Amino acid sequence: MKQSDISRRGFIKTVGAGAASMSLPFLFNACKTSGKKPNVLFIAVDDLRPQLNCYGHSQMISPNIDRIAADGVLFKRSYCQVAVCGASRASLMTGIRPNRDRFLTYYTRADEDAPGSLTLVDHFKANGYNTISNGKIYHHMDDDQDAWTVEPWRFNGEHKYMLAENTEIHKRNKNRQGEGLDVPNKRGPAFETADVPEDQYPDYQLVEKSIADMKRFGKSENPFFLSVGFTRPHLPFNVPKKYWDLYERDEIDLADNPFRPKGAPDIALHKWGELRAYDGVPVDGPVSDEMAKSLIHGYYASVSFADAQIGRLLDALEEQGLKDDTVIVLWGDHGWQLGEHGLWCKHCNFETSLHSPLIVSAPGVKGGKTVNALTEFVDIYPSLCELSDLPLPKHLEGKSFVPLMKSPEKPWKKAAFSRWETGDSIRTDRYRYTEWTDDDGKRVNRMLYDHQLDPMENVNIAELPENQELVAQLSKMVRDGWQAVVN
Repeated sequence: MKQSDISRRGFIKTVGAGAASMSLPFLFNACKTSGKKPNVLFIAVDDLRPQLNCYGHSQMISPNIDRIAADGVLFKRSYCQVAVCGASRASLMTGIRPNRDRFLTYYTRADEDAPGSLTLVDHFKANGYNTISNGKIYHHMDDDQDAWTVEPWRFNGEHKYMLAENTEIHKRNKNRQGEGLDVPNKRGPAFETADVPEDQYPDYQLVEKSIADMKRFGKSENPFFLSVGFTRPHLPFNVPKKYWDLYERDEIDLADNPFRPKGAPDIALHKWGELRAYDGVPVDGPVSDEMAKSLIHGYYASVSFADAQIGRLLDALEEQGLKDDTVIVLWGDHGWQLGEHGLWCKHCNFETSLHSPLIVSAPGVKGGKTVNALTEFVDIYPSLCELSDLPLPKHLEGKSFVPLMKSPEKPWKKAAFSRWETGDSIRTDRYRYTEWTDDDGKRVNRMLYDHQLDPMENVNIAELPENQELVAQLSKMVRDGWQAVVN
């Protein structure tokens, strides 16, 4: 980072806490009587789609995430800004939306794409919080490094294999790649079932570290902002056998729509190269039904494993007597395809890539509520500020959803905005519309799905003559931008 960026960053951090904006009164903060602001437990889960019991998927075993929803507010239609981890996280943590030149890939760094920005954690640290980063919060552990009270921590070897044969396959493929050989599969297998104790897995050890920090900073005079970033259910789906055993293989269904949407442009699809990098996955064409079932089984098992670790974290919060003084926010960085449209992974502008869970529990806010209004991940920054009675920095491009936590039926945004590569996508109450443009801003492709009639997005109706007026309206909404419809 340039010295000028560091200087600007320091200025914003100093000025931002006191002069960013007027502080908003928070009506529900039960911590007011103690004179101490609430703690924040900030839980990020990689590649988490809303495939959870609390989101209506009764087959899923996710009792601990369901606990947060029962105590808090579940946002049923929450959307990430970018369908890839690095860019999504950088946008969320800065409160800034992506564009053609910012927040583009998995490799994105907030301190490079938005240098000098007052990040979420910068802001909390400047307001007296002890800030801790454990696991995957940013894509890069050293991103926004000055924002943390203690050195960020991440387990070395997040995607490790437990079985010797799989470890050997992984090493062999990595070595061949290092020798400059053309190796189509660069990693080990895409999933593993090992009958070993769960304390050998990175996410278990992540919770051990986080509980130790909770105990340490929970005794401080200052509140904590404890960030805990889980790796699973990211590939490879390596979790203990007992979590695979939670699901009967014969009861696992393949995607109902494993085909290209009718009328979808080529640019809307991709070859899911992330999955193809794993050993045994075909380098071209579809996976077999047997492999598809194993991948879905592995994803489910990985979600339940992550859920169990989240349960340990919640138990520790209660045991330390901190639950009633802590805001809990759980979010997945983006969605994930499980064979829908013949796709796997993320990296596209379909609902399956852009829709991801968001659940928030806060002191003094009645729980057990579901919000159907459209919300976005850029809304998390201003919402946590309001829940913690901190001023809202002026640069934020989201809208605090705290009013929805009090009154879920309150009129809200007309659209949520997302993008992937050169495609801008909006989700309205009824429609998802995406258009792709060239470097001159000329539209080159588009697609439209009616979620009232076609919730699986199987038929692109953008080119139908009877929809041209609607397409023009939605295209104008995209071109006018979020400012025109959010407030």
